[in-house]
Amino acid sequence: MTDNLIKPDIRKANDCPPLPAHASGLDRIVYWLGIGLGSGLPRRAPGTWGSVGGLIAAILLMSLGFVPFFIITILSCVIGVWICGRTSDLMGGHDNPHIVWDEWAGIWITLLPFSYLGFAQDGFWQNISQPVAMLGLISAFILFRFFDIVKPPPIGWADKKVAGGLGIMLDDIIAGIMAGAVWIVVILAMRL
Repeated sequence: MTDNLIKPDIRKANDCPPLPAHASGLDRIVYWLGIGLGSGLPRRAPGTWGSVGGLIAAILLMSLGFVPFFIITILSCVIGVWICGRTSDLMGGHDNPHIVWDEWAGIWITLLPFSYLGFAQDGFWQNISQPVAMLGLISAFILFRFFDIVKPPPIGWADKKVAGGLGIMLDDIIAGIMAGAVWIVVILAMRL
């Protein structure tokens, strides 16, 4: 860890630090985005619950089409550095497990290939409810959580060596890229 703030032990149940009473209106918005609109509040496994929240939001965003979903995903990564950094400051510690905006961005990156393959075309709601689409969503979710939890290189390096909002976001961005790449390989292998 490159800063002096201690990261809470994610193996234990942790209460989400409350928003400071002196927080401004902008800080309140940032805090709620940082905790994934409440999806990161559970005491146990907030990252998994945050990823579920991000998956639900992704389904809604993918209904807009691939290009809008792609743009929103990229913007979520860019502004996520600030959102996660500010939320971390408001919570008084580095990368609190209740900060899940990074999980939202990571799962959205994982789902970019899924969206590109046409599930976000005409008849989105009919397509997304098909068993093959559900299997695709579930497998993307499992792959993202695997890479986010296990943290193989270079994810583990980013988690340990990069500080601040960028450090909070970077490991999940890399996990999303790796999970998306594996998802593509699995889909291509199934089609052969």
